[in-house]
Amino acid sequence: MPRRLWLLLAPVITLLASCAPQVPTSSTRSSGEFTLPSAVAPPDPGVDPPSVRLLAPGGPPLPVSARPQGQLAGWAESMADELNIPRAALQAYGYAQQLIGENSPNCGLSWSVLAGIGAVESSHGRYGGARLDETGRPSIPVVGLPLDGSTGVKRIPDTDGAEFDGDRVWDRAVGPLQFIPSTWRDWQYDADGDGVADPQDIDDAAVAAGNYLCSVGGDLRDPERFWKALLTYNESRSYGQEVLDYADYYGKASRRIPIEG
Repeated sequence: MPRRLWLLLAPVITLLASCAPQVPTSSTRSSGEFTLPSAVAPPDPGVDPPSVRLLAPGGPPLPVSARPQGQLAGWAESMADELNIPRAALQAYGYAQQLIGENSPNCGLSWSVLAGIGAVESSHGRYGGARLDETGRPSIPVVGLPLDGSTGVKRIPDTDGAEFDGDRVWDRAVGPLQFIPSTWRDWQYDADGDGVADPQDIDDAAVAAGNYLCSVGGDLRDPERFWKALLTYNESRSYGQEVLDYADYYGKASRRIPIEG
């Protein structure tokens, strides 16, 4: 099995998309007069988060109260209700943009791209009635369907001994950004400094997903490279277009919101 990020496959896409917030299209009107046609790559990157102190890797574990993503509380508060994105998720996406921008400045990853992926994959960790807590973890673990080779689904026998997905027979995609266990082991990242790299933690998953996209695509501001990265993340073109539409909507909508620091 190639080390690809088969994050969300056809039947699961249908399930998760049904619970994701609606994106305005050319025939669907949002608040005010703003409408969104089918987007083209790259999506609008949106309003940049304010600069924050980035966590240095390898230090001692931090208490929950010192979660670095919390530095973006004001920025996230300003946009969360309008965009229908949980505050903790927005903080995670914004922090991931800054951290990856520091480490991979030529990638051009925006928080809006991560938000687009999070919307389609799990409605930002809210799939199945879950809610994100203030640390970025869903109240109910987000676990996909068994990857058992049934129609439209890859066949991936268990690789993690049920450590991440609770299934000893088949792998399942896990967490708000839907990593399969073997891919999580390759890209895992402790982004909030709590000493654990956890795919259910949207702080960790956002940075891991961003690192993966930058590694595959290079400069995501180039349309061809953006699509290369997105289609490696998930081979479905319709999935990629949905992510792109969400990302572009979030970016454009954020520019209409008075942003507080």
